[in-house]
Amino acid sequence: MLTDIGEYFVGAYLQLEEGCDFVDYNVRPAGGGLKGLEELDVVGLNFQTKTAYICEVTTHILGLLYKNNAETVKRIGKKHERQKLYAKESLNNFKHIRYQFWSPVVAKGYVTEQLSLFPDLEVIINGEYKRRIQILQDRAANCAHDARNPVFRVLQILGHLRD
Repeated sequence: MLTDIGEYFVGAYLQLEEGCDFVDYNVRPAGGGLKGLEELDVVGLNFQTKTAYICEVTTHILGLLYKNNAETVKRIGKKHERQKLYAKESLNNFKHIRYQFWSPVVAKGYVTEQLSLFPDLEVIINGEYKRRIQILQDRAANCAHDARNPVFRVLQILGHLRD
């Protein structure tokens, strides 16, 4: 599966702001079969702090919605359960596990209220998503080193354009 542009934004943030030593995309759980088809969008590992980030990323620019509001929350809940199962089976050497859901446009109301009921899921949506992208833009405008991330490289180019 191809890496989504939104996943590269999240990966850049994990690498450059959260200090992850390793970032991988579209991670498939071990074991194959149907279980192996349930990918995790972005996994970041910070070996110094022993923190793992498991991120679901949905980059719907016209708004997050699968069929209806209830179905949207149900799907995100299932994905969160897969995050927790992956952490339990594959990341037991990490002291801290951070589960995150990233999406740039989510209508306020039912979905945001229901997502707030997942106590261990960090919801990075709307203004918080925008704030984190702005942090990346600011960093990109002030550095030129290769961060090994195509989205961050685009931000660097845009930040260094001259008249």
